[in-house]
Amino acid sequence: MLAALALFIGVGLAFALPFVLKAGAEFFLPLTAALVIAIALVPFLEWMEGRGMPSPLAALIALITFLLVANTALVLIVVPATDWFRILPERIPQIQANLAPVIDIYSQLQKFIDETVQMLASGPVAAAQTAAVDAPRSLLQFAATSAPSAIIQMFFALLVIYFFLSGWTSLRKRTIRGRASFDDSLAIARVIQNVVDATSAYVMTIATINISLGLSVALALYLIGMPSPLMWGGIVALLNFVPYFGPILAATLLALAGLMVFNDVWVALLPAAVQVGFHLVEANAITPLVLGRRLTMNPLLILVSLSFWGWVWGTPGALLAVPLLIIIQTVLAAAGKPDIAGFLFEQGTLTAPHRGEHQDKATRPEQDG
Repeated sequence: MLAALALFIGVGLAFALPFVLKAGAEFFLPLTAALVIAIALVPFLEWMEGRGMPSPLAALIALITFLLVANTALVLIVVPATDWFRILPERIPQIQANLAPVIDIYSQLQKFIDETVQMLASGPVAAAQTAAVDAPRSLLQFAATSAPSAIIQMFFALLVIYFFLSGWTSLRKRTIRGRASFDDSLAIARVIQNVVDATSAYVMTIATINISLGLSVALALYLIGMPSPLMWGGIVALLNFVPYFGPILAATLLALAGLMVFNDVWVALLPAAVQVGFHLVEANAITPLVLGRRLTMNPLLILVSLSFWGWVWGTPGALLAVPLLIIIQTVLAAAGKPDIAGFLFEQGTLTAPHRGEHQDKATRPEQDG
């Protein structure tokens, strides 16, 4: 009865958790994102503390560094992207002209293309042509022009990052020293260190690879005459944090942008082809070589994590999916994965063993003797 009750409660909590996280996204999303960012910044914090810097000052410098990087990414990506969306309605005839040879070959798609173009021309994108909105030039301006709830969430996340980092060293010491035995303290210390090492190593390594990929794509786009190459490089780098789906979306956006800029359909598809080529090299050669086997994850688990966190929190959830998967896997590897099948069947918690099984177990030692 107790086992069945525990099982039903566990299943109920597992089914309820996604809906709780989704309904409380205004609280859980900035909190989770702040914790992931803070964990990724812990090695930088410890490096500064190791050189005699006080924890509060080291946490402040780490937070300012993160804000500078985020502000640079905002300026390089959001500001030019706004101009591209403004001119999209004006470039629809050019897109139609570039797609004309393809439409002639596949004439059955004519109706679909016309309906799609009409939807773009009369939808929210077309409204951007008449209602121009200035893009934010910095995080401060972005916060000033955002809704009050967004400002509160951003400020809450920054406070969580700062206080987590400033109290990290003392919190870790209290957690380790508060155990009843030396073995427990050693196990807790190992779990904490593994979580920090795995998360920070993945985030920093992937960030370095993605920035290098974005710069390479930006240089290639500049050489073929694509406008705003740094913006497109930033978009490629950002979307590459989302496995599988991110590169596909980046190639789609580059194909659409190429159709807006170039007059020949094959030249227009060249930016997308450049991005796909660089991504294939990065995904099949560079990333496996740099990450190695230590941070290799099951592709099925990555897809499940992307689907789950993307459904719960949308695009921010998809960006956090892999770091959260690493944290969960690291904790489970240290704590031990639950053996549900053994809990249900092998230990006899839900089914009582037959009398004959007890007799066999009782006589087995004598037979062995």
